[in-house]
Amino acid sequence: MTIQPAPRSEGARVAIDRGGTFCDVWAFIPTHLWAPPIPVELLGNADIIPGDESDGGVQITFKLLSVDPANYDDAPSEGIRRLLQIVKKEAVPRGELYDTSLIESVRMGTTVATNALLERKGEPFGLVLTQGFKDLIEIGDQTRPDLFDLSISGKVKMLYKPEDVVQADERVTLEGWSLDPNAPGADEWIERAKAVGDDAVVMGVSGEAVRILKNLDTPKVTRDLQALYDKGLRALAVCLLHSYTFPSHEREIADIARKIGFTQVSLSSELSPAIKVLPRGNSAVLDAYLSPVLRAYVDGFNSHFAGGKAGKRSEFMKSDGGLVSSDKFSGLRAVLSGPAGGFVGSALTAYSPTRGRPIVGFDMGGTSTDVSRFGGEFELSFESVVAGVNIACPQLSIETVAAGGGSRLTYKNGMFVVGPESVGAHPGPACYRKGGDLAITDANLILGRLIPSQFPRIFGPNADEPLDLEASRSKFEALTKEINASRPGSSPYTVQEVAAGFIKVANEGMSRPMRQITEQRGFAMSSHDLCCFGGAGGQHACAIAAGLGIKTVVVPRFSSILSAYGIACASLTAEAASPFSAEVVASFEGSKTYLETQSRVDALKADVTKQLAEQGVPAGDVEFTVTIAVQYDGADTVLQIPFAPSLKQDFKDAHLRETSFSTNRKVLMSNIRVRGVGKTFNVTPTDYSAGLAEAEATLSPPSVKPSTFNQASFDTPQGVKEFSTPVYVLGQVPVNSQISGPAIIVDSTQTIVVEPSARAIVLKEHVIIRLEDPKARVETEEELSTDPIMLAVFANRFMSIAEQMGHTLQRTSVSVSIKERLDFSCSIHGTDGALVANAPHIPVHLGSMQYAVQSQHNHWLGKLRPGDVLLTNHPQWGGTHLPDLTTVTPVFEPGNDTKVLFYVASRGHHSDIGGTAVTSMNPIAKELWEEGVVIETFKLVSQGEFNEKGVRELFEKVAERPGCSATRRIDHNITDLQAAISANVRGIRLVHRLFEEFGTKTVLFYMKEIQVVARETIRDFLRATYDKFQGKALCASDYMDDGTKICLEVKINKEEGTAVFDWAGTGPQVLGNCNMPVALTYAAIIYCLRSMISPDIPMPLNQGVLDPITNLVPFGSYINPTGTVAISGSTLASQRLVDIILQAFKAAACSQGCASSTGFGSGGKDATGKVIPGFSYGESLGGGSGAGPSWNGSSCVHVHCTNTRLTDTEIFEQRCPMLLLQSAIRHGSGGRGKHHGGNGMSKLFEARAPLNFSIVSQRRVFYPRGMEGGEDGARGKNTLYRDHRDGAAAAGFSISDDGYEEIGVGSNGIAKLNTGDRVRIETPGGGGWGLAE
Repeated sequence: MTIQPAPRSEGARVAIDRGGTFCDVWAFIPTHLWAPPIPVELLGNADIIPGDESDGGVQITFKLLSVDPANYDDAPSEGIRRLLQIVKKEAVPRGELYDTSLIESVRMGTTVATNALLERKGEPFGLVLTQGFKDLIEIGDQTRPDLFDLSISGKVKMLYKPEDVVQADERVTLEGWSLDPNAPGADEWIERAKAVGDDAVVMGVSGEAVRILKNLDTPKVTRDLQALYDKGLRALAVCLLHSYTFPSHEREIADIARKIGFTQVSLSSELSPAIKVLPRGNSAVLDAYLSPVLRAYVDGFNSHFAGGKAGKRSEFMKSDGGLVSSDKFSGLRAVLSGPAGGFVGSALTAYSPTRGRPIVGFDMGGTSTDVSRFGGEFELSFESVVAGVNIACPQLSIETVAAGGGSRLTYKNGMFVVGPESVGAHPGPACYRKGGDLAITDANLILGRLIPSQFPRIFGPNADEPLDLEASRSKFEALTKEINASRPGSSPYTVQEVAAGFIKVANEGMSRPMRQITEQRGFAMSSHDLCCFGGAGGQHACAIAAGLGIKTVVVPRFSSILSAYGIACASLTAEAASPFSAEVVASFEGSKTYLETQSRVDALKADVTKQLAEQGVPAGDVEFTVTIAVQYDGADTVLQIPFAPSLKQDFKDAHLRETSFSTNRKVLMSNIRVRGVGKTFNVTPTDYSAGLAEAEATLSPPSVKPSTFNQASFDTPQGVKEFSTPVYVLGQVPVNSQISGPAIIVDSTQTIVVEPSARAIVLKEHVIIRLEDPKARVETEEELSTDPIMLAVFANRFMSIAEQMGHTLQRTSVSVSIKERLDFSCSIHGTDGALVANAPHIPVHLGSMQYAVQSQHNHWLGKLRPGDVLLTNHPQWGGTHLPDLTTVTPVFEPGNDTKVLFYVASRGHHSDIGGTAVTSMNPIAKELWEEGVVIETFKLVSQGEFNEKGVRELFEKVAERPGCSATRRIDHNITDLQAAISANVRGIRLVHRLFEEFGTKTVLFYMKEIQVVARETIRDFLRATYDKFQGKALCASDYMDDGTKICLEVKINKEEGTAVFDWAGTGPQVLGNCNMPVALTYAAIIYCLRSMISPDIPMPLNQGVLDPITNLVPFGSYINPTGTVAISGSTLASQRLVDIILQAFKAAACSQGCASSTGFGSGGKDATGKVIPGFSYGESLGGGSGAGPSWNGSSCVHVHCTNTRLTDTEIFEQRCPMLLLQSAIRHGSGGRGKHHGGNGMSKLFEARAPLNFSIVSQRRVFYPRGMEGGEDGARGKNTLYRDHRDGAAAAGFSISDDGYEEIGVGSNGIAKLNTGDRVRIETPGGGGWGLAE
């Protein structure tokens, strides 16, 4: 490591990371301030790292608890107090103002902003939104975070009060729409407007034409802001529609607010000048909420020091990995402040430019684990989810999983469970001497992987005692006894086996995000090194690396405090961005767009240079990075590509790697971003590659003796074995020493476990661990028995595979339905097609996917060959409705082309499959053939060859039917089918890796065994339900809007733990589009059963859920049609099945019972039979959820069977010739009761060009029922408003005062809209629960 020498006048430099459990401190004390020896009582638990002569000083590291109210009120200032004792060689009493004149700089990463967000302790603020969009932030994207939580308790709570929202009377939109193939450019739009005297069309900042529909009403907004100020609010967030390209109105509001006296004004257009109003609005909200808290924290931190300052310079780590002076630190930039330090530290210390191997950062702390990837450049994400909130802000790409040293260990439902709850820093794990529960730290202690004498003595009431091994042992013995008692007849576990089992489950959970940041993005995991850091990481690194196929683990010297060290190594950064919408052509360098881009880059560089100059960075010391946000036309995958003449090809190459496909569509840019980096002093880690090569080439490495031996247990191929394990003190191990495992290497802040199959090489600043190639697994001939540990591992791994399949499908598709609205599902199925794992994407697919796969399995039995892929969507073959196309891929035993081992399947919603309607949700269809392409079974791929000709013929045949058009975008259909194939291929590869890791026999065994867990869980639930209702049959019924009655009776057999769901009495199928294939009854049952079982009980979702269920559905009924009637509305109508089941079990009041599938489009076959090019757009809308015995319903959410996102308003208006005039909560629509139902949603659309409109909906006739005395929710309503403002209405028409004729559309309808016509969709509310008090 190289440290820039400090002038003699300079003081100590400090870097601090305050985490959830520990506060880590790194400091550099220059030689002129260093005067050893330091008294032991002043040194405490600090480590001293002497430097070379060139370093000009020593380094100090130590840890303290982040929260220890008995000893100090603030951990970072306590850390500085302890450092001052070392520098001054004298005691510094707590409570006095500390003299920091000897400290040159203090750098900090802090969780203050994150904690304020999680604990809802931010500053009250006002919010300004565009008129009609008061509820924009509260509605969000309408999804619910946990599919099976009926109470929707995880929905993000608002950070502001509804009464503190001001609606600005203003409105702008974009001129033109991107789905128009003949759309003129922005300049032409402006010229056209000028030609007719229209000055309302102007050029936006992004280069898009903007139409000003209404200028800002400044007197009104001034009055409204003054009212907020008079209430005591001093912070304000502002987010107006399309302000990313037209920020003038936001800036006007900011000027008014500052004149009134607001001290914090957060503008969305300044914080995130990019399209998508929701993440931009969330960013403004977070900034206004957190920035005052951060300023207060910085002031409070500085109040501990004489002169009111911690050092001559004070800088904080931002979420993007750069530093900023404390006076410019803002709330939005701080939410990932702590983890960013670890990312920077791992990148700079573990990545070797000489070796060129990318690293996976593994930061295992006390409460969570952060993982990252670094390949030579810091990768930033510009949209991310923080505490459930989708925000737009540059952040390092970091994935977090709720697993750390403090993760609670429990045994539930026959499975080992790690987390997600943490025991926290106080009381902490059992071994912390404060009465805490068992945690991962206790497991490592029991296994002998932690040496109490080497661990910091910071535990107990006075924070001066070591870890308590006996407390851990006592609690593990009790847990082991409980586990063994639940497994009569099985070989009992030892305490060590139980502890090792929890470690294995935890390692599997922490590996999942590592696969996501590498394999899901097209990077081979085996090509990476693992950088292990964080206080607990060293005990897990070898095992995790082995499981991932990584051969090298890099442990930096400061691995246990690497976040603090990374903050020390970081640089001051600033950035500026500008939206710019333009096409990137092949000859980019010679284009007008290139020149305009270069001009904007120069302006942004000047802005960044000015920002850094204000923080003390000379202009000549700034290095710039320029990136362009690029995407394919009509797609939503946006990649950040370095600005270069080869921008188009660079994007195509990156897109191909990330998504596995390319296209001939136009390439568009949408944003320019400039980032400047300037160093104030240099701490540069050493490239270890030369030292590693030298050490490994040494024929006679230095001999090293262990300081002691410890009995430690390791998980080996022969089971958990105990070894007499040598323990080495890192500071006493000579450089270039090599230590073979098993071994433990310790210092005062970290413990590195070297597994038996590994070898550690000790370098000057790193410990490198090499893992041996695993020996080929030999298939066992013994009969397998169920192991609860492996059940948890396989349940985790199967679900991870299904999730990765889904991620591949989302990345490689092009349609909005799949890519943005997430209307898809992926699954793994056993040899007979039975469901093994279904990622929790869309609940309506849960039970139904299995029947689609089993239908194909039975039909093609013995006829399939490797490389075949099947396609189906028919309701009699396990389909849900025709738009949901399912691809099924069989996987064969190696060397046997006829034996299918398992299947993988992907199902995605295609918004256009032809037919008689605007979108694939056909409101007027009576029979199946009217709804588009119908496929019982089709060999999509035959032995590796994609049958594109056959696909085109399938879709084109639709146009041969009376009144039908073929799909308008066959290119979208084909690309999305190819995406589904790619997802299946991904799943196959991942399952094959399981075969290699565990053996085919074992994997197939656990495919069956996890179904047993689900089956037995359901049986236990049914028996408890029998007792709850005293053995009575459970009955319920309800009506569809066409008057059809749906009936259900559930009879439970307690002795067998089974139930019969009998739908006798249900009405017959109808000539309409809401008939439901029988597969949906299974989907509704599996969803309801999982939702009614406590989330604390781990239960894999698979065929086992349905094993105890007999489902009796009359053939030819509304919910088991014969295959001739229409079903496009079935997925929406299936909400009624869920409501009925939940009513029968008295679990919850009825929810909106709908998804209000709304469509707009143009083109298709006209009256003469001519096919007109056009577009189609559709989405479903949330409503009110039903209340329950202990919860209120939620408003404007998708419920039960679906969970798709809303398209962002700005994206919607950019793509379609439509205005969204209002998006609001339908207050008062939820049923009243002791617990009230959630409110529905109201959306008002206006056509800007002639087009078609369609709606498929329910609950427009029958109310969503309340339960236990609660009132019903309000019905929905669909209304068309004909525009007669020009006075052209026919005589006798009833026209409202504003010039519109109101027409009810009913539950299902289709209409032609003229320019200016409007449509309002009002979705139902949820039913209430219990009598209102």
